[in-house]
Amino acid sequence: MAKKYTVNLSKEEVEKLRSLIKTGKSKARSMTRAHILLMAWEGEIDKAIAECLRVHVSTVERTRARYVEGGIELAVQDRPHPPKQRKLDGEQEAFLIATAYSKAPSGRNRWTMKLLAERIVSLNIVDSVSKETVRSYLKKNEIKPWLKEQWCIPKVDAEYVLRMEDLLDLYGEAYDPKRPVVCFDECPYQLLEDVREPLPAEPEQPLRYDYEYKRKGSVNIFAFFQPLAGWRHLEVTQQRTKVDFALQMKNLVDIYHRDADVIRLVVDNLNTHNPASLYEVFSPEEARRIVQKLEFHYTPKHASWLNQVEIEFSVLSRQCLERRIKDVQTLSSEIATWEQQRNDASASVNWRFKTTDARRKMERLYPIISPCKVSLADY
Repeated sequence: MAKKYTVNLSKEEVEKLRSLIKTGKSKARSMTRAHILLMAWEGEIDKAIAECLRVHVSTVERTRARYVEGGIELAVQDRPHPPKQRKLDGEQEAFLIATAYSKAPSGRNRWTMKLLAERIVSLNIVDSVSKETVRSYLKKNEIKPWLKEQWCIPKVDAEYVLRMEDLLDLYGEAYDPKRPVVCFDECPYQLLEDVREPLPAEPEQPLRYDYEYKRKGSVNIFAFFQPLAGWRHLEVTQQRTKVDFALQMKNLVDIYHRDADVIRLVVDNLNTHNPASLYEVFSPEEARRIVQKLEFHYTPKHASWLNQVEIEFSVLSRQCLERRIKDVQTLSSEIATWEQQRNDASASVNWRFKTTDARRKMERLYPIISPCKVSLADY
Protein backbone atom coordinates (compact mmCIF):
# COMPACT_ATOMS: atom_id res chain seq x y z
CA MET A 1 0.00 0.00 0.00
CA ALA A 2 1.34 3.42 -0.96
CA LYS A 3 2.34 5.71 1.83
CA LYS A 4 -0.11 8.47 2.67
CA TYR A 5 2.73 10.93 3.36
CA THR A 6 5.33 10.79 0.60
CA VAL A 7 8.60 12.68 0.91
CA ASN A 8 9.48 14.41 -2.37
CA LEU A 9 12.44 16.71 -1.67
CA SER A 10 13.53 19.42 -4.04
CA LYS A 11 17.21 19.89 -4.86
CA GLU A 12 17.37 22.92 -2.58
CA GLU A 13 15.77 21.01 0.30
CA VAL A 14 18.24 18.14 -0.09
CA GLU A 15 21.17 20.55 0.03
CA LYS A 16 19.71 22.28 3.08
CA LEU A 17 19.26 19.00 4.98
CA ARG A 18 22.75 17.78 4.10
CA SER A 19 24.22 21.11 5.19
CA LEU A 20 22.34 20.89 8.50
CA ILE A 21 23.83 17.43 9.15
CA LYS A 22 27.32 18.35 7.99
CA THR A 23 27.73 21.43 10.17
CA GLY A 24 26.76 19.51 13.30
CA LYS A 25 25.57 22.66 15.04
CA SER A 26 21.89 21.71 15.29
CA LYS A 27 20.17 19.73 17.99
CA ALA A 28 20.51 15.95 17.85
CA ARG A 29 16.75 15.62 17.33
CA SER A 30 16.84 17.95 14.33
CA MET A 31 19.73 16.05 12.77
CA THR A 32 17.88 12.74 13.27
CA ARG A 33 14.80 14.13 11.53
CA ALA A 34 16.98 15.38 8.67
CA HIS A 35 18.38 11.87 8.25
CA ILE A 36 14.81 10.47 8.25
CA LEU A 37 13.72 12.80 5.46
CA LEU A 38 16.76 12.05 3.33
CA MET A 39 16.42 8.28 3.75
CA ALA A 40 12.67 8.46 3.05
CA TRP A 41 13.39 10.52 -0.09
CA GLU A 42 15.87 7.83 -1.19
CA GLY A 43 13.10 5.22 -0.92
CA GLU A 44 13.88 3.45 2.37
CA ILE A 45 10.93 1.92 4.22
CA ASP A 46 9.97 3.25 7.65
CA LYS A 47 11.05 0.11 9.52
CA ALA A 48 14.52 0.17 7.95
CA ILE A 49 14.92 3.88 8.71
CA ALA A 50 13.86 3.33 12.34
CA GLU A 51 16.32 0.45 12.81
CA CYS A 52 19.17 2.36 11.19
CA LEU A 53 18.65 5.53 13.24
CA ARG A 54 17.55 3.67 16.40
CA VAL A 55 14.23 5.46 16.71
CA HIS A 56 10.64 4.24 16.86
CA VAL A 57 8.68 3.74 13.64
CA SER A 58 6.13 6.27 14.85
CA THR A 59 8.88 8.91 14.88
CA VAL A 60 9.57 8.23 11.21
CA GLU A 61 5.87 8.39 10.36
CA ARG A 62 5.38 11.61 12.33
CA THR A 63 8.36 13.26 10.58
CA ARG A 64 6.95 12.31 7.17
CA ALA A 65 3.57 13.80 8.09
CA ARG A 66 5.04 17.06 9.37
CA TYR A 67 7.07 17.47 6.19
CA VAL A 68 4.03 17.01 3.94
CA GLU A 69 1.94 19.40 6.07
CA GLY A 70 4.50 22.15 6.57
CA GLY A 71 7.79 21.56 4.77
CA ILE A 72 11.27 20.79 6.13
CA GLU A 73 11.25 23.64 8.67
CA LEU A 74 8.22 22.19 10.46
CA ALA A 75 9.54 18.63 10.10
CA VAL A 76 13.06 19.26 11.38
CA GLN A 77 12.65 21.92 14.07
CA ASP A 78 10.94 21.46 17.43
CA ARG A 79 7.54 22.99 17.83
CA PRO A 80 7.64 26.14 19.98
CA HIS A 81 6.66 25.40 23.54
CA PRO A 82 3.94 27.50 25.10
CA PRO A 83 5.40 30.09 27.50
CA LYS A 84 5.63 28.90 31.07
CA GLN A 85 3.48 30.70 33.59
CA ARG A 86 5.59 32.88 35.89
CA LYS A 87 5.62 31.55 39.42
CA LEU A 88 6.63 34.96 40.79
CA ASP A 89 5.52 38.28 39.37
CA GLY A 90 7.87 41.24 39.05
CA GLU A 91 7.20 42.58 42.55
CA GLN A 92 7.62 39.17 44.19
CA GLU A 93 10.84 38.54 42.24
CA ALA A 94 12.23 41.92 43.32
CA PHE A 95 11.44 41.12 46.96
CA LEU A 96 13.20 37.75 46.64
CA ILE A 97 16.32 39.41 45.21
CA ALA A 98 16.32 42.08 47.94
CA THR A 99 16.01 39.37 50.61
CA ALA A 100 18.91 37.38 49.11
CA TYR A 101 21.08 40.51 49.34
CA SER A 102 20.05 41.23 52.93
CA LYS A 103 21.71 39.99 56.11
CA ALA A 104 21.09 36.33 56.90
CA PRO A 105 18.74 35.55 59.81
CA SER A 106 20.10 35.17 63.33
CA GLY A 107 21.95 31.89 63.84
CA ARG A 108 22.77 31.50 60.14
CA ASN A 109 25.86 32.67 58.30
CA ARG A 110 24.20 32.86 54.88
CA TRP A 111 20.92 32.46 53.03
CA THR A 112 20.03 29.07 51.56
CA MET A 113 17.37 28.27 48.97
CA LYS A 114 15.18 26.74 51.66
CA LEU A 115 15.55 29.72 54.00
CA LEU A 116 14.66 32.17 51.22
CA ALA A 117 11.60 30.13 50.27
CA GLU A 118 10.44 29.98 53.88
CA ARG A 119 11.02 33.70 54.40
CA ILE A 120 8.91 34.93 51.46
CA VAL A 121 6.14 32.47 52.39
CA SER A 122 6.17 33.54 56.06
CA LEU A 123 5.84 37.19 54.99
CA ASN A 124 2.81 36.29 52.79
CA ILE A 125 4.61 37.39 49.64
CA VAL A 126 3.51 34.11 48.03
CA ASP A 127 1.28 31.29 49.23
CA SER A 128 3.89 28.62 48.50
CA VAL A 129 7.17 28.30 46.60
CA SER A 130 9.75 25.54 46.26
CA LYS A 131 13.47 25.97 46.82
CA GLU A 132 14.01 24.94 43.18
CA THR A 133 11.91 27.89 42.04
CA VAL A 134 14.00 30.17 44.26
CA ARG A 135 17.16 28.70 42.78
CA SER A 136 15.97 29.30 39.21
CA TYR A 137 15.15 32.97 39.89
CA LEU A 138 18.51 33.55 41.58
CA LYS A 139 20.30 31.88 38.67
CA LYS A 140 18.42 34.02 36.16
CA ASN A 141 19.54 37.18 37.99
CA GLU A 142 23.09 35.82 38.56
CA ILE A 143 22.77 36.09 42.34
CA LYS A 144 24.87 33.86 44.59
CA PRO A 145 24.06 34.64 48.26
CA TRP A 146 26.38 31.84 49.43
CA LEU A 147 29.43 33.36 47.75
CA LYS A 148 31.73 35.72 49.67
CA GLU A 149 35.06 37.23 48.72
CA GLN A 150 37.67 38.38 51.17
CA TRP A 151 39.23 41.55 49.91
CA CYS A 152 41.60 44.20 51.15
CA ILE A 153 39.71 47.45 50.78
CA PRO A 154 42.11 50.42 50.94
CA LYS A 155 41.24 53.86 52.18
CA VAL A 156 41.80 55.97 49.08
CA ASP A 157 42.67 59.50 50.09
CA ALA A 158 45.25 62.15 49.21
CA GLU A 159 48.01 60.19 50.98
CA TYR A 160 47.15 57.06 49.00
CA VAL A 161 47.36 59.01 45.74
CA LEU A 162 50.63 60.67 46.78
CA ARG A 163 52.36 57.37 47.52
CA MET A 164 50.94 55.67 44.43
CA GLU A 165 52.11 58.38 42.06
CA ASP A 166 55.50 58.51 43.78
CA LEU A 167 56.05 54.80 43.02
CA LEU A 168 54.64 55.01 39.49
CA ASP A 169 56.99 57.87 38.65
CA LEU A 170 59.86 55.90 40.20
CA TYR A 171 59.08 52.84 38.07
CA GLY A 172 58.95 55.06 34.98
CA GLU A 173 62.54 56.29 35.34
CA ALA A 174 65.34 54.94 33.14
CA TYR A 175 67.80 52.43 34.59
CA ASP A 176 70.61 54.07 36.58
CA PRO A 177 73.11 51.70 38.24
CA LYS A 178 74.18 54.49 40.58
CA ARG A 179 70.59 55.05 41.74
CA PRO A 180 68.95 51.59 41.51
CA VAL A 181 65.31 50.98 42.35
CA VAL A 182 65.04 47.91 44.60
CA CYS A 183 61.76 46.42 45.83
CA PHE A 184 61.88 44.63 49.18
CA ASP A 185 59.48 42.48 51.15
CA GLU A 186 59.19 39.19 53.04
CA CYS A 187 56.75 36.32 53.29
CA PRO A 188 56.26 33.42 55.73
CA TYR A 189 56.62 29.78 54.68
CA GLN A 190 55.36 26.67 56.47
CA LEU A 191 57.73 23.69 56.46
CA LEU A 192 55.89 20.40 55.95
CA GLU A 193 57.01 16.77 55.81
CA ASP A 194 55.21 13.84 54.20
CA VAL A 195 54.12 11.17 56.66
CA ARG A 196 54.00 8.56 53.89
CA GLU A 197 56.13 8.36 50.78
CA PRO A 198 54.26 9.70 47.71
CA LEU A 199 53.45 7.26 44.91
CA PRO A 200 55.22 8.24 41.66
CA ALA A 201 53.34 9.18 38.52
CA GLU A 202 52.62 6.42 36.00
CA PRO A 203 50.93 6.29 32.58
CA GLU A 204 47.34 7.49 33.03
CA GLN A 205 47.99 7.91 36.76
CA PRO A 206 49.11 11.23 38.35
CA LEU A 207 51.46 11.59 41.28
CA ARG A 208 49.65 10.63 44.48
CA TYR A 209 50.49 11.83 47.95
CA ASP A 210 48.77 11.42 51.29
CA TYR A 211 46.73 14.31 52.67
CA GLU A 212 48.34 13.77 56.10
CA TYR A 213 51.53 15.69 56.82
CA LYS A 214 53.77 16.71 59.69
CA ARG A 215 54.43 20.35 60.60
CA LYS A 216 58.11 21.24 60.86
CA GLY A 217 57.81 24.89 61.90
CA SER A 218 57.69 28.09 59.89
CA VAL A 219 60.40 30.34 58.47
CA ASN A 220 60.64 33.70 56.73
CA ILE A 221 61.80 34.53 53.21
CA PHE A 222 63.32 37.97 52.53
CA ALA A 223 63.41 39.11 48.91
CA PHE A 224 65.14 41.92 47.02
CA PHE A 225 64.03 42.58 43.45
CA GLN A 226 65.51 45.08 41.01
CA PRO A 227 63.08 45.09 38.05
CA LEU A 228 65.10 47.11 35.52
CA ALA A 229 68.19 44.94 36.03
CA GLY A 230 66.32 41.63 36.16
CA TRP A 231 68.05 40.81 39.45
CA ARG A 232 66.71 39.33 42.62
CA HIS A 233 68.09 37.86 45.84
CA LEU A 234 66.23 35.79 48.40
CA GLU A 235 67.27 34.64 51.84
CA VAL A 236 65.62 32.27 54.31
CA THR A 237 65.64 33.32 57.97
CA GLN A 238 64.02 32.01 61.12
CA GLN A 239 62.40 35.36 61.96
CA ARG A 240 61.57 38.76 60.49
CA THR A 241 62.37 41.05 63.40
CA LYS A 242 63.90 44.53 63.31
CA VAL A 243 67.31 42.92 63.72
CA ASP A 244 66.75 40.78 60.62
CA PHE A 245 65.54 43.80 58.65
CA ALA A 246 68.55 45.86 59.70
CA LEU A 247 70.95 43.08 58.65
CA GLN A 248 69.26 42.85 55.26
CA MET A 249 69.66 46.60 54.76
CA LYS A 250 73.35 46.39 55.65
CA ASN A 251 73.86 43.58 53.13
CA LEU A 252 72.00 45.58 50.48
CA VAL A 253 74.27 48.59 50.97
CA ASP A 254 77.61 46.83 51.57
CA ILE A 255 77.33 43.72 49.37
CA TYR A 256 74.59 43.77 46.73
CA HIS A 257 74.84 47.46 45.72
CA ARG A 258 78.05 48.73 47.27
CA ASP A 259 78.86 50.88 44.20
CA ALA A 260 75.53 52.73 44.23
CA ASP A 261 75.35 56.35 45.34
CA VAL A 262 71.82 55.94 46.67
CA ILE A 263 69.39 53.01 46.65
CA ARG A 264 65.70 53.82 46.13
CA LEU A 265 64.02 51.19 48.31
CA VAL A 266 60.35 50.28 47.82
CA VAL A 267 58.79 48.80 50.97
CA ASP A 268 55.36 48.42 52.55
CA ASN A 269 54.18 49.80 55.90
CA LEU A 270 55.22 46.92 58.17
CA ASN A 271 56.44 48.25 61.52
CA THR A 272 59.94 46.79 61.02
CA HIS A 273 60.38 48.54 57.64
CA ASN A 274 61.63 51.69 59.25
CA PRO A 275 65.08 53.35 59.18
CA ALA A 276 64.83 53.57 62.97
CA SER A 277 65.28 49.78 63.11
CA LEU A 278 68.93 50.26 62.15
CA TYR A 279 69.52 52.47 65.17
CA GLU A 280 68.23 49.68 67.43
CA VAL A 281 70.79 47.24 66.01
CA PHE A 282 73.91 49.20 65.03
CA SER A 283 75.88 52.04 66.54
CA PRO A 284 74.65 55.54 65.60
CA GLU A 285 77.58 56.03 63.22
CA GLU A 286 77.01 52.72 61.43
CA ALA A 287 73.25 53.15 61.29
CA ARG A 288 73.65 56.67 59.87
CA ARG A 289 76.09 55.45 57.23
CA ILE A 290 73.61 52.83 56.01
CA VAL A 291 70.57 55.09 56.16
CA GLN A 292 72.30 57.80 54.11
CA LYS A 293 72.54 55.39 51.18
CA LEU A 294 68.87 54.42 51.37
CA GLU A 295 65.93 56.40 50.07
CA PHE A 296 62.67 54.89 51.37
CA HIS A 297 59.55 54.88 49.19
CA TYR A 298 56.47 53.45 50.93
CA THR A 299 53.50 51.85 49.21
CA PRO A 300 50.04 53.14 50.15
CA LYS A 301 48.44 51.22 53.00
CA HIS A 302 46.64 48.11 51.76
CA ALA A 303 48.16 48.51 48.27
CA SER A 304 50.89 45.89 48.11
CA TRP A 305 50.18 45.46 44.38
CA LEU A 306 52.34 48.55 43.86
CA ASN A 307 55.41 46.68 45.15
CA GLN A 308 56.80 44.70 42.22
CA VAL A 309 58.47 42.18 44.49
CA GLU A 310 54.96 40.83 45.19
CA ILE A 311 54.85 39.67 41.57
CA GLU A 312 58.17 37.92 42.06
CA PHE A 313 56.84 36.18 45.17
CA SER A 314 53.88 34.98 43.12
CA VAL A 315 56.20 33.47 40.50
CA LEU A 316 58.31 31.89 43.24
CA SER A 317 55.25 30.32 44.82
CA ARG A 318 53.96 28.84 41.56
CA GLN A 319 57.30 27.62 40.25
CA CYS A 320 59.06 26.50 43.42
CA LEU A 321 57.16 26.59 46.71
CA GLU A 322 53.80 24.94 46.00
CA ARG A 323 54.88 21.60 47.48
CA ARG A 324 55.95 20.13 50.81
CA ILE A 325 59.48 21.06 51.88
CA LYS A 326 60.54 19.63 55.21
CA ASP A 327 63.63 21.60 56.32
CA VAL A 328 65.42 24.94 55.98
CA GLN A 329 68.40 23.43 54.15
CA THR A 330 66.27 22.01 51.36
CA LEU A 331 64.22 25.18 51.13
CA SER A 332 67.30 27.41 50.91
CA SER A 333 68.85 25.17 48.27
CA GLU A 334 65.71 25.10 46.12
CA ILE A 335 65.22 28.88 46.36
CA ALA A 336 68.90 29.52 45.51
CA THR A 337 68.61 27.35 42.40
CA TRP A 338 65.41 29.13 41.35
CA GLU A 339 67.04 32.52 41.99
CA GLN A 340 70.08 31.64 39.89
CA GLN A 341 67.93 30.51 36.97
CA ARG A 342 65.84 33.67 37.07
CA ASN A 343 68.92 35.91 37.32
CA ASP A 344 70.67 34.09 34.44
CA ALA A 345 67.60 34.71 32.30
CA SER A 346 67.37 38.35 33.51
CA ALA A 347 63.68 37.72 34.11
CA SER A 348 61.82 40.89 34.97
CA VAL A 349 58.37 42.50 35.14
CA ASN A 350 56.85 44.42 32.25
CA TRP A 351 55.36 47.21 34.35
CA ARG A 352 53.18 49.37 32.09
CA PHE A 353 50.90 51.15 34.57
CA LYS A 354 51.94 54.79 34.68
CA THR A 355 50.77 57.93 36.48
CA THR A 356 48.80 59.07 33.42
CA ASP A 357 47.03 55.70 33.39
CA ALA A 358 46.20 56.01 37.09
CA ARG A 359 44.67 59.46 36.62
CA ARG A 360 42.58 58.25 33.70
CA LYS A 361 41.49 54.80 34.91
CA MET A 362 41.24 55.60 38.62
CA GLU A 363 39.83 59.10 38.33
CA ARG A 364 36.89 58.27 40.60
CA LEU A 365 39.33 57.37 43.42
CA TYR A 366 41.11 60.72 43.40
CA PRO A 367 40.08 63.28 46.02
CA ILE A 368 37.58 65.81 44.69
CA ILE A 369 38.84 69.36 45.12
CA SER A 370 36.10 71.88 45.78
CA PRO A 371 36.66 75.33 44.16
CA CYS A 372 35.72 77.01 47.44
CA LYS A 373 38.78 75.54 49.15
CA VAL A 374 41.11 77.88 47.28
CA SER A 375 40.49 81.59 46.93
CA LEU A 376 42.54 84.73 46.36
CA ALA A 377 41.96 85.70 49.98
CA ASP A 378 44.25 82.86 50.99
CA TYR A 379 47.23 84.59 49.41
